[in-house]
Amino acid sequence: MDSAPAAPPRERYGLEVLAVLGVSLGMSGLYALLYLIRAEITVKGGIGSTTATVVSGVKTTYPWLDLADNLADILNGIVPPLLALVLLARNPGGPGFGIGFDLRKWRRDIAQGVGFVALIGIPGLALVWTAHQLGLNASLAVVDFPDVWYRIPYLLLSAFQNGLAEEIIVVGYLLTRLRQMGWSNQRALVASAVLRGSYHLYQGFGGFLGNMVMGLIFGYWFQRTRRVVPLVIAHFLLDAISFIGYLYLHNRISWI
Repeated sequence: MDSAPAAPPRERYGLEVLAVLGVSLGMSGLYALLYLIRAEITVKGGIGSTTATVVSGVKTTYPWLDLADNLADILNGIVPPLLALVLLARNPGGPGFGIGFDLRKWRRDIAQGVGFVALIGIPGLALVWTAHQLGLNASLAVVDFPDVWYRIPYLLLSAFQNGLAEEIIVVGYLLTRLRQMGWSNQRALVASAVLRGSYHLYQGFGGFLGNMVMGLIFGYWFQRTRRVVPLVIAHFLLDAISFIGYLYLHNRISWI
């Protein structure tokens, strides 16, 4: 009887993690850090005097090409988490890719996702306001997308893509691989949270801190439950509310 195949060595996992982050949110973190440094050095008033845009788009005289470009952007954001899922399917494998990415408990997942929205969203708004008042955060032009017929569907797709990519890569994939590499839960949790904060540095120090705290909460919950779906749902809802809410509130509330 053949023996079970040996797990890949830890060194291979390390290179795999670097490769996955290198084609996804790791590079986003590097670009965001460089943006922050540039703003602090070259802009009078530092990052607090800049404006950060989360979702942007352009409108040309070729609307169907615009739509194709925008859909390609969504696809570009979905491919990295799909890569992470393919790698997880090999090891550890099992139901839900080993990270609870399935619909077996969809009712509970939705309820938990909505609960995370309340837990993260309300304090997050307060932190954004405080950081901006202190000059630690850029002004947020959350959505700078032309008023075309597919704007709302595109924003919803963008919110879904963000939730899928961040929670699968930064939580499900990274925490799983770091555990397989022998990292302690605490060390892996901090690394995951810092990574999440890093690619929000273009928003300023408040954006970094707020998302790092979110990463600690989400990561700790995942380590206890091994289910990523509620986090994807929560992230999707948070971004969807932010994107669509901004369209209707930014001319009514001065700090939005």
